[in-house]
Amino acid sequence: MSTNIPFLPPELGSLNIAPRVARPMHADDHWHSKPWYEAPRDDPALPEVYSYTDAISYDPGDEVVFHSSSTAPDWTLEIYRDGFEPEAVYKAEAIEGVFSPTPEAAYRNGCGWPVSHRWKLPNDLRSGFYRVVSTCARANGGKFVQHHFFVVRPTEKTRRARILMVLPTGTWTAYNDFGGANHYFGIVGPERNLPSPVLSTQRPWTRGIVWLPAGAPRICADPLPEMGDAPRYPMKEWAFANGFGQYYAAAGWAQFDRHFVLWAEKEGYALDMITQTDLHYRPELLDAYPCVTIVGHDEYWTREMRVAIESYVDRGGHLARFGANFLWQIRLEDDGKSQHCYKFKAIDDDPVSGTENAHLLTTAWEDKDVCWPGASTVGVNGLHGVYASWGGFAPHGQKGFTVYRPEHWVFEGTGLHYADIFGDKERIFAYEVDGLDYTFRHGLPYPVPVEGQPETIQILAMAPAVLAEDEPDGEGFRYYVRSSDHEGLVKCVTGEITPEGLARYKYGSGMMVHMTRGKGEVVTAATCEWVMGLKRGDPFTQRITRNVLDRFIQG
Repeated sequence: MSTNIPFLPPELGSLNIAPRVARPMHADDHWHSKPWYEAPRDDPALPEVYSYTDAISYDPGDEVVFHSSSTAPDWTLEIYRDGFEPEAVYKAEAIEGVFSPTPEAAYRNGCGWPVSHRWKLPNDLRSGFYRVVSTCARANGGKFVQHHFFVVRPTEKTRRARILMVLPTGTWTAYNDFGGANHYFGIVGPERNLPSPVLSTQRPWTRGIVWLPAGAPRICADPLPEMGDAPRYPMKEWAFANGFGQYYAAAGWAQFDRHFVLWAEKEGYALDMITQTDLHYRPELLDAYPCVTIVGHDEYWTREMRVAIESYVDRGGHLARFGANFLWQIRLEDDGKSQHCYKFKAIDDDPVSGTENAHLLTTAWEDKDVCWPGASTVGVNGLHGVYASWGGFAPHGQKGFTVYRPEHWVFEGTGLHYADIFGDKERIFAYEVDGLDYTFRHGLPYPVPVEGQPETIQILAMAPAVLAEDEPDGEGFRYYVRSSDHEGLVKCVTGEITPEGLARYKYGSGMMVHMTRGKGEVVTAATCEWVMGLKRGDPFTQRITRNVLDRFIQG
């Protein structure tokens, strides 16, 4: 396993570069009119290899089964534990390349490729995120590189941390477009232009979810547009220019969770890890930890996951959530290998609609047919926040939190005052955020009472957000999301799209909140970009994070 040889990333060097071929570019072409998904090239002249595993998490001692398709005569498999000090744990060379076609509905049913390799995990393998790198040589001296991952769960023998990190793999799955579709777009339907409400984990991950090169743009207006500039979406432009998934910036280990892990491990915090699938099927894993954390973009949850977290906190556990966009209920089937979310069309298309299982409808948590506000679990709701600091979503808006209750223990040692803003320079308030309906009394924000929302919630800091893009006219202006999410969510919640409903949900906020539940506590810093305050060295974000973790790991 571990050696004294310095770690060299398998990603070094020239990789995944195809020969130059000129193609027509029409005047009405743009990245949003031609959404792309990842699929193998299937051309032996440009060898490739793609791999996936039979599960997304394992116990030490389990056997990992790899399924692959390759147009190369042979290929190499390398595995390393990713983190502040990456550790190479396995390498297999000269694996025979066997080509298998990618089925038409691989996004829904899985790829069904044959077994290419097996590896029995060491019995003492520590918990963590293990990056799987499949590579093959190309004639031009470069190489083709593809990334996958699996997580090693902690056991009683291998447990070494007081913090259990839950990776939001439900959201990663929702954005994975490999094979033709995800929950946002795809090749479904007679016009081949619809997303898939059912997604398989038995397929590779699209490029960018597992690994990114340094410098890949984030979803935040950076630099700020000048007055009169057409709206830009640099993450889409970069993805198209460099051959990455068009949603790479929206979800995944590489864009969010990894930054937290690098910071935490450097600071001396030990982390054990599980996936949301483990949270769903093995909620007892939480019980050994005084602190559970989840970061980045955790948009999709099952009912079982929420019950597990709420029960854990009620018993005295502590949830530190440095992430945002708590929005959709999903269902897992086939032991977690199939994820279902019908979203805006759930009332018409979801098989449980109108049945005794209608409470499992895969729609927004605040949908009139579900009515379980996210604040019950994490203290804030996705529907009362959503977008900030990019595109037509307040691109010149505040990019940090305004402090309202500086006397709270989360701000201890920061020296922050009422009305101070922190994290603005590091742009921590961006992309997607969660909030509450609120009111001000004597200069302080208070949650508006809602059925199912804990009365113990304190709003510690906040900033404005919006649900629909503002669309001022300008020369050559093109917008991306526009009002589609706004209208769809209003219909979910109210049953119809009305001017009153649209006005009620157009504007929101992102919040940092604290609440108690039963014997436990929850702190949520509801912005996807909180991790940038850690990565970019914001002393306030770092101190607040330490305050929360240090208090919560004491139990």
